[in-house]
Amino acid sequence: MKLGITLDRLVDALKQLPGVGPRSAQRIAFHLLQHDRDAAVRLGESLLLAARTIGHCQRCNTLTEDPICATCSGVRRDPQLLCVVESPADQLVIEQSLAYSGLYFVLMGRLSPLDGVGPREIQMERLLARVADDIVREVVVATSFTPEGDATAHYIAQLLRERDAGLKVTRLARGVPAGAELEYTDVNTVAQAMLDRRAD
Repeated sequence: MKLGITLDRLVDALKQLPGVGPRSAQRIAFHLLQHDRDAAVRLGESLLLAARTIGHCQRCNTLTEDPICATCSGVRRDPQLLCVVESPADQLVIEQSLAYSGLYFVLMGRLSPLDGVGPREIQMERLLARVADDIVREVVVATSFTPEGDATAHYIAQLLRERDAGLKVTRLARGVPAGAELEYTDVNTVAQAMLDRRAD
């Protein structure tokens, strides 16, 4: 059944969201249009505003409305610690664990050659420039424990050690289950993994 051009476009747009297939996209679209048009308008306006005003922090690459995010501009952060994460969602999980007080670098992905994601796409040059300031003493690699996350962690550790043999590079402890996405891991597990991190 054809839904009409506008509704088809809405369903196609919703299908782009993680975990939303064609049927879920249709249900969401129908719900918003049948039961809560005000929520649909607010959602549309919020998405449009976010797309226009949110960019990347010039220091850590996370999402922010300002040139420098609140974490990077915070005075109570330990500038000698740098935690490398795959996404802003991973950064948020670590923040909620209250086990880390350093700064971050957000890759916005992980190495995945089959998907065309290489070092350039995950901002490796920016990460290397960030570490080259001689302030950072330890880099905590907090990528997911998936094959791509492990490969990314290994690549980062190897590259950083080649550049600075005195730099301490650690990885989260394996309290996080193998194959797990960090953003879906409970904060207590993340806190313990941060405390038990080890040299990679």
